[in-house]
Amino acid sequence: MFEHEKDQSVLHLDRQQIETLLRNTRHGRLAFLAEGQVEIFPVNYAFDGQHLYFRTAPGAKLLAAESRAMVAFETDGILPDEGWSVVVRGRIAPVAEADVDYVRGLGLSPWVPTYKDFFVSLSIEELSGRHFIFARQPERSDATEFSYDPEQAASTPPDDPDPTRLSR
Repeated sequence: MFEHEKDQSVLHLDRQQIETLLRNTRHGRLAFLAEGQVEIFPVNYAFDGQHLYFRTAPGAKLLAAESRAMVAFETDGILPDEGWSVVVRGRIAPVAEADVDYVRGLGLSPWVPTYKDFFVSLSIEELSGRHFIFARQPERSDATEFSYDPEQAASTPPDDPDPTRLSR
């Protein structure tokens, strides 16, 4: 999916790579503090290059939006030998009535047959993203450490791993 340097199993994504992932994914998790407790909700979303948009019903997400709360949003993808994660931080707010048709035009609709009559936007104040090549975690005392070579057809973990020393 993304090019890694040799022996670098973690790639820090740039803004263009992050935006590509945000445009091509439709679900994630929204986390925020509400009444002294951390809340996290699965949501589907739309991204227009500037904001993330959600639909919601009355409840914690709508209350957070009405108070312009600072939130974190995470979306990710996992394939057999690689994965990625993007985190967005910003403030959520109700979408102005004049902008609801614009948001509807982004294709945002509930996935389940429930009433989610309120539209919420998340301003993007901070973005980060990482892409991972999967393999067994090397232990500091391993004679041979994991090596990723982008020229190889596939990365492989070290031979004959000791199952008593596998990361759990």
